[in-house]
Amino acid sequence: MNSVDARTVPADPESARRLREQGFDYRVVDIADYGSAVAFAQAAERGFLGGAPSDAEIERMRETWEQRRNVGVYEADAVASALPVGTVNSWVASMSLPGGDARSAIPMWAISMVTVAATHRRRGIARGLLEGELRAAASAGVPVAGLTVTEATIYGRYGFGPAVPVSRIAVDARASGWRAPQAPGRLEYVGLDELARELGELHERARFARAGQIAGWRGRWLGQAGLGAGSKKDANARGVHYRDVDGVVRGAIAYTLKELPGSFRNSMTIRQLVAETDDALSALWGFAVNHDLVDRIEADLRPVDDPVVRLVANPHAVDVAVRDHGWLRILDAPAALRARRYAASLDTVIRVEDGYGFADGTWRLSIDAAGAAEVESTDAAPDVVLDVATLSSAYAGGVPLTQLAAAGRVQGDAAAVTALGRALHADPAPTLSIWY
Repeated sequence: MNSVDARTVPADPESARRLREQGFDYRVVDIADYGSAVAFAQAAERGFLGGAPSDAEIERMRETWEQRRNVGVYEADAVASALPVGTVNSWVASMSLPGGDARSAIPMWAISMVTVAATHRRRGIARGLLEGELRAAASAGVPVAGLTVTEATIYGRYGFGPAVPVSRIAVDARASGWRAPQAPGRLEYVGLDELARELGELHERARFARAGQIAGWRGRWLGQAGLGAGSKKDANARGVHYRDVDGVVRGAIAYTLKELPGSFRNSMTIRQLVAETDDALSALWGFAVNHDLVDRIEADLRPVDDPVVRLVANPHAVDVAVRDHGWLRILDAPAALRARRYAASLDTVIRVEDGYGFADGTWRLSIDAAGAAEVESTDAAPDVVLDVATLSSAYAGGVPLTQLAAAGRVQGDAAAVTALGRALHADPAPTLSIWY
């Protein structure tokens, strides 16, 4: 794991120069200063169309942001407590990779809170923020950057590609039935403080089973457990955990219930479901589907191969909608390609085109029978040619390379493309159960 602390990386001088020419001040924000923190929080909430954050919410934000590098864009000569017209923050997170253990992980420059004030659009602020983050990450030696997005048409121009799809699942509990056998452990209600702690511990233990997951943080788990510092969207949460036959907690679910109008029945929203064993996953899904007085269950940020469609008796009662969620951007191609394990041996030459220059080059990728890779620069003719956003999309193993080739995103001999795609494939499917 890269030991870089993003907070030690200064504001990017190139973005500072460009934004200064547009009449803006681009700088790292001192979140320890209360006035600066309040202004940053208010601007960030405004950017995501939220209301003014409460004092308690600001304190919770500060607790999280104190561990991150926070950058703001301000009108020239603005005081420290002025609201920025653009925001972003970042930190170095561990992202799991195909391989199935803690060794299969890579340092990722996680980018969050990207906002531009509606009054200041099309003035180069977003470009300055995102290019500044990429240059900062590359200067710190971090091989991959990542973000989750609310708009899908912005980030491809910076070399990001949608790499970790997730599903939104809706179960009609009136029609689904249940076919899975009884799990041998037991379910228990759990207090919210304990729920928050267990969600974090379980996530950290379970996340290496699938590629694409990043480490969580305390504020995330407190919010999912309904302890979100007075936020209405975090209210009314409940929690249940699953203990195996040895009494060890192997899974937990945080959820809310909402009465359906005029029916005395309810819908359930699963806020977080974390399981490190199949028994725990089955038991927790069974708890939701078989819950008294619940007609509908909804869960977002679930793996695209979530087995709930096989756990119920009637798979037609389960709707699964797949969408993009985790976007990646490779900055150091050799380091990124070496870091993961592969599903098949291979010897091929790939040409990566990167207009920003970070990952640009031609590389011989040699994968042994154990799935370990060696990567070296070469002058040989490439077997496969693709741009960095396309390689970034395929990198975690959740987006088929042949699908990208069919869309005209990959050039090369069909057999070479198929072989590379087979090696990149990950099973189980990558997932990302966190917004950041």
